[in-house]
Amino acid sequence: MTLSTATETATGSPVRLSGLRRTYGAVTALDGLDLEIAPGELVSLLGPSGCGKTTALRIVAGLEHADSGAVLVDGKEITRVPANKRGMSMVFQSYSLFPNLTAGENVAFGLRLRGVSPAARRKRAAELLELVALDNHANRYAHELSGGQQQRVALARALAIEPRVLLLDEPLSALDAKVRVQLRDEIRGLQRRLGITTLCVTHDQEEALSMSDRVAVMNAGRLEQCASPDVVYTRPATAFVAAFVGAMNRVEGAVGPAGDVVEIAGQRLRLARPIGNTPGALVTALIRPESVRLTPAVDGTAKVLRSSFRGPVTRVTVLLGDGTELDSDLPSSAAVDLRPGELAEVGFVDEPVMTV
Repeated sequence: MTLSTATETATGSPVRLSGLRRTYGAVTALDGLDLEIAPGELVSLLGPSGCGKTTALRIVAGLEHADSGAVLVDGKEITRVPANKRGMSMVFQSYSLFPNLTAGENVAFGLRLRGVSPAARRKRAAELLELVALDNHANRYAHELSGGQQQRVALARALAIEPRVLLLDEPLSALDAKVRVQLRDEIRGLQRRLGITTLCVTHDQEEALSMSDRVAVMNAGRLEQCASPDVVYTRPATAFVAAFVGAMNRVEGAVGPAGDVVEIAGQRLRLARPIGNTPGALVTALIRPESVRLTPAVDGTAKVLRSSFRGPVTRVTVLLGDGTELDSDLPSSAAVDLRPGELAEVGFVDEPVMTV
């Protein structure tokens, strides 16, 4: 597996998950998970609920043990090493700050446990709070901070002990949308600047695509694809990844004579994986809304059903002659003439499509 070198200063430790398997009774949470993370890389585990991503993170942290398989950091197996001996820090979605401690005391907590002197603890806490733009909040308690500020303190606390690996467990899910985007960018910028190896669990696709060097898409305890965000989105390795990451139209079409195209709305689209000698067979093609082009036409073959303005993009839904609904994401300036009830001509971006 090719590893990324996207960080500015890769000072973190390499991490390898080898054949991790974990079951809970009859439920298989992890089914032989293999994953490598390069020094200083940020990899996000993305997938539906119950896919095993949180189990994998907890096994890396030492909060759970795998039934079989190994976790290696810096080439050394730590599978049975206690959590507090692994040199890792975790940031949780619920902040988990100590309510009776100030922000500065929270940041310094791990250092106190390690026997660092009070003066050195205060100095390090001040440095970290300045790093997360909270240097004027050192003496405030958790209830005096906003959700975004509390998560910054939690991040500073995690970084204070200079961990070999940083673990993020849905770190932004408890925040409102605007704060989530801002803090997402701040965490990414900080992670790149420090070059710390980071494993993040998230259910938010936009978060995973925007923050990560690579996105590891999981399904039923297995790794479906691990690649850079643009590759996962534009060249999904499996039909599951294609359908799970981003919006997708599911359109039935007939396989062409050579088995390498599918006919939809009177047009032939190339298949990402030729089906073979099955001309005429019906398959379901997966087509992204941004790959659908619509133009107003008095003799068009599709009828505009509705449109949804989304700022720079408008989603227009049309009805094809066979009763299929098709979504198209268009620049809002190009969608003004596509009004409900009017006709449009349908076209597609020339790119291979997946089938299920």
